[in-house]
Amino acid sequence: MSANNLPDAATAAGDLWVFGYGSLMWRPGFAFLEQVPARLIGEHRALCVYSFVHRGTPEQPGLVLGLDRGGACRGVAFRVASADRAATVAYLREREQVTSVYREVMRSVWLQDDARRRVSALAYVVDRGHAQYAGRLSDAEQLRFVRQGHGQSGPNRDYVLSTVEALEAQGCRDPQLHRLAVQLRDDAPLHR
Repeated sequence: MSANNLPDAATAAGDLWVFGYGSLMWRPGFAFLEQVPARLIGEHRALCVYSFVHRGTPEQPGLVLGLDRGGACRGVAFRVASADRAATVAYLREREQVTSVYREVMRSVWLQDDARRRVSALAYVVDRGHAQYAGRLSDAEQLRFVRQGHGQSGPNRDYVLSTVEALEAQGCRDPQLHRLAVQLRDDAPLHR
């Protein structure tokens, strides 16, 4: 097990909540009982991770999202049945921890449902000490990396535009991602 993974995330009892803020919002890839718009406070969504596998290569990195410290982030919380907990955590580790650029953490998220419940959810926060941590890049630098990035999961451009579509479906705007999307929309057709 990676040092960036929680030791009991797969074996704890009860249903599991998972917080998605990027591709998990529009392509979770695991079974869930419900999905609820949610807000995490203390970290924000940022294009701050060089992608060497899913949306780029080491030679031509793409740029993907990470939760970085400070601010708040709107996303989606998925409730996974207890019986599917271990399989879901294993799937997420295989998908999100290919290069161990994220720290697997439990965070409080506020569900944006009628009850405004607070739950503890599994989330993936960028490891600022990792070589793939890009930090804060200018809009022009972000655009360059996204335009060049293409990895195992497809073009980096499609990742950004699909995330923007998922945010818009919730009635949410992410100013930085929306600025980037405006510049990307005319580049090429969308292929998820």
